[in-house]
This record gives sequence, C-alpha cells and structure tokens, in this order.
Amino acid sequence: MATLDRPASGLGAPERAAPTVGGADATAAGIAAPQAIVTSLKRSDAVTPYRFRDLLALDDFERHARKLLPPMIFQYVSGGVETGSALAQSRGAYADYALVPRLMRDTSARDTATTLFGQTYAAPFGIGPLGGAAFIAYRGDLVLAEAARRMNLPMCLSASSLIRLEDVHAQNPQAWFQGYLPGDQNRIDRLLDRVEATGYRTFVVTADTPTLGNREHNIRSGFSMPIKVTPKVAWQSVTHPRWLLGTVARTFLKHGAPHFENTEAERGPPMMSQGAVRNTIARDQLSWKNLEAIRKRWSGNLLVKGLLAPEDVDIARACGADGVILSTHGGRQLDYAVAPLDVLPEIAARKGGLKIIVDSGVRRGTDVMKALALGADFVLLGRPFMFAAALGGVPGVEHAMRILKEELNRDMALIGVNRLSELNPDFLRRAPRRA
Repeated sequence: MATLDRPASGLGAPERAAPTVGGADATAAGIAAPQAIVTSLKRSDAVTPYRFRDLLALDDFERHARKLLPPMIFQYVSGGVETGSALAQSRGAYADYALVPRLMRDTSARDTATTLFGQTYAAPFGIGPLGGAAFIAYRGDLVLAEAARRMNLPMCLSASSLIRLEDVHAQNPQAWFQGYLPGDQNRIDRLLDRVEATGYRTFVVTADTPTLGNREHNIRSGFSMPIKVTPKVAWQSVTHPRWLLGTVARTFLKHGAPHFENTEAERGPPMMSQGAVRNTIARDQLSWKNLEAIRKRWSGNLLVKGLLAPEDVDIARACGADGVILSTHGGRQLDYAVAPLDVLPEIAARKGGLKIIVDSGVRRGTDVMKALALGADFVLLGRPFMFAAALGGVPGVEHAMRILKEELNRDMALIGVNRLSELNPDFLRRAPRRA
C-alpha cells in the first residue's frame, strides 16, 4: 500500500510550525496528518474532523460557504457571466459521457500518482489560480499553498493575489505563478525577472482576459472593484461576523490594507483604490509575439491558460509553450463559450509533446477520469478549494483534496484500472444531456 510521506517544509528548509488559520491548528487532535493519506482505500488511516462531518463531496463546500460568506463575496466566487451558460456548459459537459467499466480485473495495486513536468504528484489534479483569495479566506493564498504542499499537489498562484508571490513561494517552493499580462513587453519582462528571481519554475500566461467578462451578478450582489463600502455592503458584512472579523478585520489589523501584490514587478494598488481598475490597462494588447518573447526569456515550464480553439493550441505549441490549460475561466469571461471537455478530444489528438490541462467544471473523481480518458494530462479546480479554505483553513482544503483523491481511487477500482495512464476513450460512451 503506497503512502504519501509528508513533504519537507521547502527545499532543505527547517521544519516550521503548522500554520494556524482561523484558529484551526493543522496538528490538532482529530485532524489527519499528511502522512496518513493513503493511495489504497482498503484501509484509510485518515480521520475526518467532526466539524467536517457534513462535507462529503466537493459540492458540499459551496453549500456551507453560502452561509458563511456575505452574498457579494459568495457570488464573486461562484458566479459566471451574463446568462451563466458558459458556467453551466463547462459543468454539464461531464454529464455527456457515461463510463464503461471493465470488471473482474485485479485493481489492488491502483495508484493515483501522476507525473507532470518531471514532478510526481499524489493525484492528477491541483489548485487553479484564484484572484483575491485572501479576501475570501484569511491569508487564503498561503492556506492553499500550504495545503497543496502537504498533499503533494500543485497550486497555481494568481497574479491578482493579495499576498506577495515571494511569501507564497516560501510557503510552497513548488507553486506555479499565473500572470495577467499587458501587451507591453517591458512590463512583462520586469515581472518575469521578479518571478524567476523568487524561484518559480512554472509560469502560466492567461490568454482569455483581454477585458473582464460581464459579471452582472457582482453588481446585483454589491461587489465592486474597487470595493465600495455602501450600506448594502456594510449590512452584508455585519450580518456575517465570522467572515468580517476572521478575515477582513484580522487582515487589516495584522497586515494593513490588502494590495494587489503581483500584477506587476512592483507592488500594485490597494484593492479599495481606483488604481485597482487602472491595473488592468493594456491587457487587450497581449499577442502571440509576447508569448514568443516570454519563451526566449523564461527557461522554466511555460503554459498558456484559457485556450479553447485547436488552432490557438497549435500556435501556442509553435511559440514554444510546454502546455496549455483548456479553460472558460470558470465561466467568468465569454458567455456561451464551448466547454473545455467538448474540444478536448480534438486538441488531444494533435497535441504532440504538449501537456494538456483542463479546468472549469471538475467536481468528482469520475470527472477527473473522464478528462484523462479523453486525453488530458491533468486537471485544475478552483472554487471548491477556495470554499474549503474559507470554511476550514488548511485542514479544510486538505479535506477537500482528500475527498477528491479518495473518490478517484475508488472509481479506478470500479472502472477496472490500476494506473490512470490505462484510461482511454474505450472507457466512455457519449450520452447527451437529457432534460
């Protein structure tokens, strides 16, 4: 039975105390230590903390977070754009495929471990970039980074984060960095220098944000950027004291006003200032020539996020990208955008040596298997882990990761494989959505 040993705290760094987030000590009794995470489910040593007893699936985290977070914050995380079609399509695409199990096979040696860019992870999923995480959960980016480190899964830091990229890298030296880039190569180069000097080895260029999508739900709920303290916002805040005191007040008291720390080489503006809007200038000028220039300058892994057209994937490969992330930005950019899963087979058939990662809509172990069977190398998730961070800090995120990993392990036994590399389209049948 394969066991995941607890990774060291950094690369050769001295062991540090387990972080406390929202009063939760990751080493407290009842919280499973990382070394208790097992690959086989014949016997699980992981103990579910009592306070997580109702969190049995990733969708449960969203349901509970709705009660914890003010509507404006909850909608900021959970909402899509306009009609919500892109959001629904990304999730619904997984229901279009049914699984065909192969039985009477010995699956006692099954293992979810997956290698990506030379790094072996405990499972084929990780945390996608989540902007403003530290305003949703206290020190949210550090919480996500630490949980990913303990569980040996990748975590991608968003450029729209409120914690310095240097601090996140110190917490998790294996973290990736995702940039929202302008079409100004000088500004790009300065940011690249900062990211490289910090020690990041994977850089993700987001391609699908030339402008922000029409997020009407933000206006309706009272969320704005910069944040304005209106009577509606004030009322939502005071009626959700756990979030107000445990995240907002605690952040201001201990760390001052949150800034967008990583959109440029220099510290960005406070999230409550007009500069937060100006910080998005010139993103609509980003082009393939910028990616070519980044490739010449960046020696690490280079990914392009947000692609859906097979032709764009071909261009990314020609520009020297090591991988692409098929994504609708969680349904938050172009409404009625095609679901990543719907274009995955065509893209996978022509990927060559390119790594194909999929996000948007993954919630179950069976979803992960479907994506891998259709040609994906890896998947990323965002919202469930963000809600988990808000609900339970580092232990909450670990619990969410453990749920998905154990689902995947169980599903491997039920479908009849020991290795995820055995999955292929023969295990699937197209089953169009039914009313």
